[in-house]
Amino acid sequence: MSEKRYEKGPGKGPEKGPEKEPTRETARILVVGGGYVGMYTALRLQKKLKPELRSGAARIVVITPDPYMTYQPFLPEAAAGSISPRHVVVPLRRVLGQCDVIVGEVKTVDHARRTATYTTLAARQEGAEPATLTYDELVLAPGSVSRTLPVPGLADHGIGFKTVEEAVGLRNHVIGQLDIASSTRDPAVRDAALTFVFVGGGYAGVEALGELEDMARYAARFYHNITADDLKWVLVEASDRILPEVGPEMGKYTIRELRGRNVDVRLKTRLESCENRVAVLSDGSRFPTRTVVWTAGVKPNPLLAATDLPLTDRGRLKCTARLTVDGAPGAWSAGDTAAVPDVTADQDGAHCAPNAQHALRQARTLGDNIAASLRGEPLVDYAHAYAGSVASLGLHKGVAHVYGRKLKGYPAWFMHRVYHLSRVPTLNRKARVLAEWTLSGLFKREIVSLGSLENPRAEFELAAGGVPPAGPSGDAPGGTPKGSS
Repeated sequence: MSEKRYEKGPGKGPEKGPEKEPTRETARILVVGGGYVGMYTALRLQKKLKPELRSGAARIVVITPDPYMTYQPFLPEAAAGSISPRHVVVPLRRVLGQCDVIVGEVKTVDHARRTATYTTLAARQEGAEPATLTYDELVLAPGSVSRTLPVPGLADHGIGFKTVEEAVGLRNHVIGQLDIASSTRDPAVRDAALTFVFVGGGYAGVEALGELEDMARYAARFYHNITADDLKWVLVEASDRILPEVGPEMGKYTIRELRGRNVDVRLKTRLESCENRVAVLSDGSRFPTRTVVWTAGVKPNPLLAATDLPLTDRGRLKCTARLTVDGAPGAWSAGDTAAVPDVTADQDGAHCAPNAQHALRQARTLGDNIAASLRGEPLVDYAHAYAGSVASLGLHKGVAHVYGRKLKGYPAWFMHRVYHLSRVPTLNRKARVLAEWTLSGLFKREIVSLGSLENPRAEFELAAGGVPPAGPSGDAPGGTPKGSS
């Protein structure tokens, strides 16, 4: 073991915050982010650095805004009610037992001085200044954020689909719209409630629409004055195809499948405005709607711009095939925040796609390389040929393009479930998800909306003489429009 690698670097003085300053022989590894790369890298480091962690020669600190990792491929099924939301997330404190997990947000990184500033929930409530944390090795994996455009009305009425909270909220919202439509005599209100516009034809948009349309179609049978044909679903995509990851042929099949379910698929079309609850498209179409779901891509986390690390013209970290940040010793990254060269590609200058398939495998190599670096051992390049893609379009429906083979319908849906069940972390979550799938095959779907969970104090505030807060999209708690009864 190289003793030099375990000495503290320059500029490491006392720090603010609850952490105890490590000894000079301790190498502190700071992992920023608890998503795919952050959690899996920390897991790998726990395994590879077990002797060092036990002796105190190494210490791993994970700073993440949420105390859990969200397995995003399961968000559509969580929105449809096929999986309980709590089984879509993995508690970091449970799986990262050898790490110090800090629920907070990193604000800046000064890698030249090996320092990072961060805030915690307590610090924000106390109005305290950001704390400073020193480190020896940095894993920067804060993830991505939704890429939005300056569309009028989007900030007021748009709904995202990137977190488990958004998935649950969208499910409650869709069922709430069915309740509104079934209880109004105003045809304009009814039509707007039963019109659902999804912007973005990638994985998130297509899978979310497919699962929710399937769920709403089933739920409509329990309303005496709503049929499945009354529901209007619109998918808006700016390019000339959807699901490019599964190839042109499967993309065209997906369009036929969705249109066969009365989904209005608009290609080469953009959302121009959604002010006043009216979705205006670039082709001149206008849809009065109470639901606009925005899934039109992601962009690098703004934290990257608050560092002194090199970025590409698209705002991602410049990385090497060994997952080090180019020209910044001691800095590492992977996943959708990193531009990692694809050594398996035929053309020069190609980079790995920023998807979960690469992120999971990169995290393994990243953990191995950090451990090797601390021990003075050689590093290895990340190399993985893209295996393919699978997508769910609702219960028993899907498309897949894996290892050159193209599947659709039930076989693709089954492969989608098998693949993601094998990838979701921890045996605990695998067992729970499998149990829920088994039970959902034996019993009917749940069609209950728990929209009031988004404002749990509303009823008490009203009873106490206060004014309850407005619900999502300006609605009163529970999805009921203000002023209606």
